[in-house]
Amino acid sequence: MRDKLPHLPKNFPSTVFTAAAFNLGGKVRTFKHRNSLNWAFGWCAITALGEFDPARSGQLILWELKLVLDFPAAATVLIPSAVITHSNTPIADGDTRMSFTQYTAGPIFRWVENGCRTEKEMQVMDPLSYAEMQTRKDTAYLRRLGNFSTVDELLEKTV
Repeated sequence: MRDKLPHLPKNFPSTVFTAAAFNLGGKVRTFKHRNSLNWAFGWCAITALGEFDPARSGQLILWELKLVLDFPAAATVLIPSAVITHSNTPIADGDTRMSFTQYTAGPIFRWVENGCRTEKEMQVMDPLSYAEMQTRKDTAYLRRLGNFSTVDELLEKTV
């Protein structure tokens, strides 16, 4: 995407994400949720910050995977936050926990794929491309799933 819009400034010099959120409340915790507006086929980087015992508070819960993970300060996890329901456990008394999250909203990808215009603008300005894009919508998710590694591919690399 960067090569199509080189004039846009980056949030940070070394990130691939277009947005970031600082959660600095001191006892930051999230309730069970999905970030449905994030790019479903991309990653969300969550970094835990603060001083807490990750074995007793602030664990990361990935609901569909049935996982509860110790998630210590300074650790970063990459998850597809639009499709994996996630939360974290409450913070113990005396502990502090904050987070820094980086992500990219799905509409940004659609806007770039549409030639840096909304679907309505594309429909008016380029009806042929709009019609072609509409025919590809039903199978778009299959093409994008190819961006993810399979378990077999991951295991193959470690042997």
